[in-house]
Amino acid sequence: MDESPREISPEVKEPKRRSAIADFFIRLVREKPLGTVGGVIVLILLFVAIFADLLAPYGMNESHLADRLDPPSAQYLLGTDNLGRDLLSRIIHGARISMYVGLGASAILTAMATIIGLISGFFGGKTDVIIQRFVDAWMCFPGLVLYLTVMALLGPGLIQVILVLGIVTGVHFSRVVRGAVIGIKATVNLEAARAIGCSTRRILTRHLLPNIMAPIIIIFTTQCGYMIIGEATLSFLGFGIPPPQPSWGGMLSGTGRQYMYMAPWMALWPGLALAIVVYGLNMLGDAVRDLLDPRLRGGVGRYSGVKVKKAGRKN
Repeated sequence: MDESPREISPEVKEPKRRSAIADFFIRLVREKPLGTVGGVIVLILLFVAIFADLLAPYGMNESHLADRLDPPSAQYLLGTDNLGRDLLSRIIHGARISMYVGLGASAILTAMATIIGLISGFFGGKTDVIIQRFVDAWMCFPGLVLYLTVMALLGPGLIQVILVLGIVTGVHFSRVVRGAVIGIKATVNLEAARAIGCSTRRILTRHLLPNIMAPIIIIFTTQCGYMIIGEATLSFLGFGIPPPQPSWGGMLSGTGRQYMYMAPWMALWPGLALAIVVYGLNMLGDAVRDLLDPRLRGGVGRYSGVKVKKAGRKN
């Protein structure tokens, strides 16, 4: 019996798996349209803040006294203020201050919450009791009262605002990190790390911290907008960014209120810019939370593009 030669099947190549970051952004665009809009707003904010010197038609404090309180026109697209300064230029430079405060204060907030939450949740016992009683006492005071008290002691300024907002708010969010640490502390991986003699520092940095990155990222993204609102509140009350720096909150206060009826654009445009940016940050933060938090629908940790299918037969 003649044996026919065997046909060699061509090598089947497995489809290349997407990276976690690429899969996250694809899911963001497909599943969270409002989050995508928020991301676009945030990118525009970053672009405007970085290239403010090139985008602004005039200097942020360049005064044209002959054009005081001019309404929006071809020369001044958003009008001028009581000193003849172009509002568009000041709002563009104000975006830079908002970016500094949003990113800087959120980074300090996240670092504070992570350090306090890791120590409290991992060591437990008396350490946890002492830290949590301090957090309880800290949370008894309204945030605005703490902001105003510390700013009155330190004085107004950009660095002071970033430090105060980040540190004061970071203590509150240490509870979130502590809860995530307690939920992971008793897992098999950490027990195995202890059994083979890993040091405490290695357990914290190599085994525990990577497993709580999702809530840490969520804290950072969801608090950026609140930090910008906090800076605007302090500047509005006179405790934040001192003039002549063009803070959006400061533009709403003082002369913005004084000339509100005579020149309503002095309060309209800074308030609108603040509202749009905070809306975009909140929408992006909510989308990131929904995609990364495994407790929420859709946030099941599908970072590699693999979808989970339900097993079962169709009748």
